[in-house]
Amino acid sequence: MWTRYMILILSYLITEMWMERQHLSLRDVEPGADLTRNHTLREGTRFKRVVFEGQYCRNFGCCEARDDDCVTQFYEAKALCYCDAFCERENSDCCPDYKSFCREEKEWPLHIKPWHPEGCHRDGQHYEEGSVIKENCNSCTCSGQQWKCSQHVCLVQPGLIEHINKGDYGWTAQNYSQFWGMTLEEGFRHRLGTLPPSPVLLSMHEVTASLPTTTDLPEFFVASYKWPGWTHGPLDQKNCAASWAFSTASVAADRIAIQSKGQYTANLSPQNLISCCAKKRHGCSSGSIDRAWWYLRKRGLVSHACYPLFKDQNATNNSCAMASRSDGRGKRHATKPCPNSIEKSNRIYQCSPPYRVSSEETEIMKEIIQNGPVQAIMQVHEDFFSYKTGIYRHVTSPSGESEKYQKLRTHAVKLTGWGTLRGASGRKEKFWIAANSWGKSWGENGYFRILRGVNESDIEKLIIAAWGQVTGADEP
Repeated sequence: MWTRYMILILSYLITEMWMERQHLSLRDVEPGADLTRNHTLREGTRFKRVVFEGQYCRNFGCCEARDDDCVTQFYEAKALCYCDAFCERENSDCCPDYKSFCREEKEWPLHIKPWHPEGCHRDGQHYEEGSVIKENCNSCTCSGQQWKCSQHVCLVQPGLIEHINKGDYGWTAQNYSQFWGMTLEEGFRHRLGTLPPSPVLLSMHEVTASLPTTTDLPEFFVASYKWPGWTHGPLDQKNCAASWAFSTASVAADRIAIQSKGQYTANLSPQNLISCCAKKRHGCSSGSIDRAWWYLRKRGLVSHACYPLFKDQNATNNSCAMASRSDGRGKRHATKPCPNSIEKSNRIYQCSPPYRVSSEETEIMKEIIQNGPVQAIMQVHEDFFSYKTGIYRHVTSPSGESEKYQKLRTHAVKLTGWGTLRGASGRKEKFWIAANSWGKSWGENGYFRILRGVNESDIEKLIIAAWGQVTGADEP
């Protein structure tokens, strides 16, 4: 019995040696054959199953690419199993030790790892599936290993800025951080806010200044030089669409200070107009300048120090915090203390009904030099948001997207002076000096220059002014 058993063992070993020799000879003829196993191998004896059980990929190697010959017998299942990376699919046919040996103990080459990677890459960084990133005004979502981005036209357009700065247009453009991430539509909707002039305004009779026609007008004039301390600089409306209120309050404040000869120099409160004048208190959703001047005449405004700007203009509880009553002699008095408790003076300032100044260039100049800054209505194009310095003229964008927002483009500013300077192509050009309401970080310290005498962007189409209502008792 023992002899018979030894003979069986020797027979097995001889068979194995012969198979190994055959295996080595295949390696000499066929490189990489040590990673393969012949499909025609028959099921071995009980000893063979014991020797190779659980040692499939470890004994026959791991293929790093699709190879239908990279299989071995899976004796327990009476089938073939794979030792390559492509066996990792829903109905897996991997060898039992594939993951423990090939995936955990072996590092796959970078060009095949992973086979179906989850997530997306952007600028050398990996993002998980479902990640959302913001690119200027557009959102990109990682979905199915690809970025899917919205297609909004952005307020800040680097291509347009580069186009302007490379050209000879007489002005330079800049990328403003406060506009980054906004769509072009949001810029028109939230950064302007003056309704198109009503027929009543456009039908107003034009008034000419009383200066003699022979008066020589200077080549350069700035209201703040003639009336130092009596005019007021730009404020920031932020994303409150209320240029109607900011420009009106500022022009009125300048005019009251000039007419009172410096007795009343307070800047007036645009917030007072935004909160109290606007219909249904939606002052940050655009308004009309004729309504603003009506409120100044009938109700009056307190100072900016008394009624400062709210931090959150779009809050629903920004109700009117001021009220006034008439003393019977045409003068109104506040019935409430200032919303800003630090400021004690809640004096009410009023103006006369507004009047329209002639659109003739010299008539506008005469009005400013004689009576003070005036209000101008202009049409804003997408390039204007990027203005930094120089004499502005509209530069057409290749996209032409601003034409879609014709009804949102009306903006109100304050003209404070004029000048002449070399502009585009070295030519001598005339310009207006205007105060915007986008803060002092925009433009030329909050101001901008724009071509004069050619109605650039409708800047000369509608010019409005008013007299400060100063009674005899108020006069110095």
